[in-house]
Amino acid sequence: MRDFGITLFDEWTAMWNGDLALTDKIMAPEFTLRYAQPGASQYDDVHDPQTFAARITEFHEQRPGVRFVPQGERIVEMDDTRTGFVASPYGATFTGPDGEQIAVSGTDILRIADGLITEVWSVSGGRAGRSFY
Repeated sequence: MRDFGITLFDEWTAMWNGDLALTDKIMAPEFTLRYAQPGASQYDDVHDPQTFAARITEFHEQRPGVRFVPQGERIVEMDDTRTGFVASPYGATFTGPDGEQIAVSGTDILRIADGLITEVWSVSGGRAGRSFY
C-alpha cells in the first residue's frame, strides 16, 4: 500500500501542477478541503471534482509559473482496502506580482477511502510564508 499512497500523492501534486484530468481520477465524488493558510477561504465550499478543477485553474492564473514538488519523506498509513492517510511536506515556487520568485513550503495530509481522496488538510505559510526546505 505504500507504493499506492506515494503514487496517489504524486498524482495529487501533478493535479495541482495543472494535470486537471486527475481531478476526476483521484478525488472522491464528494470531499472536504481544509486549507489553513492565508487567502484560502475560497476552498471552504468546494466539495466536488469539477469545482475543484476550476479553483485550481484560478489559482494558476493568479500565480504564474507555480510549481509544486513533494519534499521529504511521504508517510503512508493505509490498509489493503486503500483506506487511510498519506502525508507529505511540499515546496512551491511562483513568480510574484513584481517579478520576484517566491518559495513557500507546507504539508498536505490526504484522507483516502477506497483509493480516492475524501478529505485534505493543507497548511503552509502562504505568499508571505517561508520555505522550510
